[in-house]
Amino acid sequence: MSSHKLKYWRLLFAFGAALAALAPARAAPAGTTVAAVELEEMTSPELRERIAAGATTVLIPIGGTEQNGPYMTLGKHNVRARLLARQIAQRLGNAVVAPVVAYVPEGAIRPPAAHMRFAGTISIPDATFEALLEATARSLRQHGFRDIVLLGDHGGYQKSEERVAARLNREWRGEGGRVLALLDYYRATQTVYLADLRGRGFGDAELGTHAGLADTAL
Repeated sequence: MSSHKLKYWRLLFAFGAALAALAPARAAPAGTTVAAVELEEMTSPELRERIAAGATTVLIPIGGTEQNGPYMTLGKHNVRARLLARQIAQRLGNAVVAPVVAYVPEGAIRPPAAHMRFAGTISIPDATFEALLEATARSLRQHGFRDIVLLGDHGGYQKSEERVAARLNREWRGEGGRVLALLDYYRATQTVYLADLRGRGFGDAELGTHAGLADTAL
């Protein structure tokens, strides 16, 4: 098995473990110290030392700011993406979590379409979103990260993740550094996760397709 495929399956395993750990959550044993994995919580020298020590994988959690009905906050995707990325990084042991990308395509602004018809949604064009991801990946590679993983929590921009990864991987071939658009991160929430909830007795009407029981449970 190639190192690329091995990395991919390690990430999927860590994601599955992170999902399983969400319910019920258990407190860490007394005296246990969990190393910080979020880039925002480190100083520049601390991050440099982590990378030099072998933490060359960085996870970029991608969320979105959109309406989620009358009882779920606008930042649902951001909270969830950050939490799962943090748990994945802790299980991998050699990964850092970049800040959440909170601005994503959510529909036309004028006239408003899709989620933009509801108060609080923030949308940017596809091209702007892809440029943001690309610049973020380039910045992280510049600092020494070699495996840059895109973890998208929203179905609307999965193709954009793929395009960004393909462009950068073509450019960086043979130079060190690669981008992985981990689309199975999102697919799992639409397949095995829903199957698990159905196995617990919930029907499709209860699960919903957006801001329903499935979103609430996750």
